Amino acid sequence: MRISRLPGIHHDADSVLIADRGEVALINAGTSWYQLLSEERIHGELRQDEKLGHLLLGCRRFNYAGGAAHLCESFAAEVHIHSEGVNALAIGDHFSTWASRFDSDMPVIEASALSDGQEIPVGRVSIKAVSLPGHCTDAMGFLIEERALLAAGPTLPLEDHPSRWDMPTGCLPDLADSLEEMLDLELEMLLPGQGPAIDGRERVQQILERHRDFFDVCIEDDGRMPEGWMKPSPTANYLSPLPKWS
Repeated sequence: MRISRLPGIHHDADSVLIADRGEVALINAGTSWYQLLSEERIHGELRQDEKLGHLLLGCRRFNYAGGAAHLCESFAAEVHIHSEGVNALAIGDHFSTWASRFDSDMPVIEASALSDGQEIPVGRVSIKAVSLPGHCTDAMGFLIEERALLAAGPTLPLEDHPSRWDMPTGCLPDLADSLEEMLDLELEMLLPGQGPAIDGRERVQQILERHRDFFDVCIEDDGRMPEGWMKPSPTANYLSPLPKWS
């Protein structure tokens, strides 16, 4: 098994390439802005005998799914997303995908529905879909149990930046519950939606607990952010602490 993280460009979420015995899955597509460059980078990662067959989307948001239509066509790959996100992609929903905040159209794509716990085989590897609602109803992580590794998607967008719940279909209590579920997985490695991997069980647990505790505090304060935190950029899926979150 080979796992490669492809850092996102500008607004794009990171992509994660998982390959085994000639079969390949890609997690997250990024925006449509850099889809040609993303295509070239993926080609550069693929070995001669490998074929990209699955594109797994962490959510419907434009910076996770906007490039899916192009990559699907380029690689003849099947696109998968939580069942809650299928219709939004099928109609190119401009609002709930947040493409409107990027002043972009949302390319239409037919995707297969994923359910919580569903497994996608890639060679000898099984990638397990884990429903992690809160940022949106269709937020999903993708778990490789034999490595205790989770690609967390928008539920943990960055190590030092908690997820937003004030976007379409967001829910603060669901975010807190999803962090609890991630803690129960006893992970050795966590791949945020954007940014470097978080490695080591103790470190992963520390980060997850910090995010969960933050959401619990916000719930107790009727969903308000802490005083002094900056208003997030319209294109950001995360909150920006000020001063630095500790």
